[in-house]
Amino acid sequence: MMNTVPKLSLGPVLYYWSRDKLFDFYAQAAEMPVDIIYLGETVCSKRRSLRTSDWLDLAAKLSRQCNKEIVLSSLALIEAESELKTLRRLCDNGSFVIEANDIGAIHIMSKKGLPFVTGPSVNIYNSATLALLASKGLKRWVLPIELSNQTLQQIQAKRPDGIETEVFSYGRMPLTLSARCFTARSHNLPKDDCQYKCIDYPDGRLLSTQEKEPFLALNGIQTVSAKTCNLLDEIPLLKQLQVDVLRISPQSTFTANIVDAFHKALHHEEVMDLSRFIPLGACNGYWHGTSGQKEFNSPD
Repeated sequence: MMNTVPKLSLGPVLYYWSRDKLFDFYAQAAEMPVDIIYLGETVCSKRRSLRTSDWLDLAAKLSRQCNKEIVLSSLALIEAESELKTLRRLCDNGSFVIEANDIGAIHIMSKKGLPFVTGPSVNIYNSATLALLASKGLKRWVLPIELSNQTLQQIQAKRPDGIETEVFSYGRMPLTLSARCFTARSHNLPKDDCQYKCIDYPDGRLLSTQEKEPFLALNGIQTVSAKTCNLLDEIPLLKQLQVDVLRISPQSTFTANIVDAFHKALHHEEVMDLSRFIPLGACNGYWHGTSGQKEFNSPD
C-alpha cells in the first residue's frame, strides 16, 4: 500500500474561552490549511460561552464558508439528564458527523444507523474493539493518547476497510476526567459555585511538583499534561503506519503557526522548530511506549 499524505484536523477547544475569542479563533481556523474542524464543548456543560444552537450555527457557517469537514464533538463525561438532552440534540442535527467521546454517544448514533467518529477518550485498545465499533457505524477513530506506535501498528494491521485512523499529534494531552472540578477546588470553591474560574486559564492552570517542576494543568474537571505532545518529527513514521489524520489541539496562542508547520512538513517543504511556540516543553513518551512526559528525538 502506498503512503499517502495524512490530512490535518483541528481538534475541539479543550479550554474555557470567551465567546468573542472562540468566534475569532474559528474565523482564523476557516483560513488555516486543515481538512477537518471539530466543534463543541467536550469537558464541562457549565461552560456556556457558546450554546448548543451557537455551535450548530457556527458549524453551518463554516461548512458554507470553507471546504472542510465539520464535526460536532460531544462531552466526554455525561453526568446529568440535561447533558443527555444536549447530546441527543447534537446527534439529531441532521447535517454533521458526531465525534463520540463516550459510549452513550456511540449508542445513540448506532441506534440511528448514522456514521460517527470516536475521540481519544474512547478506549479502543485493540483491533477487536475497532472491528466491533466499525460494525456499529464508526468511520474514523482517534488513537487514545496513552498508546504507542507499536500498538498502533498492531491495530492498523487488522483495521477494517473504510475506517480512518487519526492520531493526536500536537497539544497538551487530555489525561483524565473527574466528577470533581479541580480548578474550582484550587480556589477553595465548590463545583456548584465554581464562579467559572476556568476562563482565567486559557490553557489550563499549571500544577507543579514540590520541586517546582511543571507536571499537569488543571482544566476544570479535566486534567491535561503540562508539557505539549509534539509528533511533528514523527511524520515519516505516521505516514508509514498509514495514519489518515493528524490532530492538532488548539492552544490560546500560535495555533495557526503550529498548523502551518505541520502542513509544510507533510508536504516536504520544511520541518520547523516549534519550541518557541510551546510554553513548557514538548513530550512524546507515550508514542514511544514509555512515560508520557518524556521526549525522544527521532533518528535522522
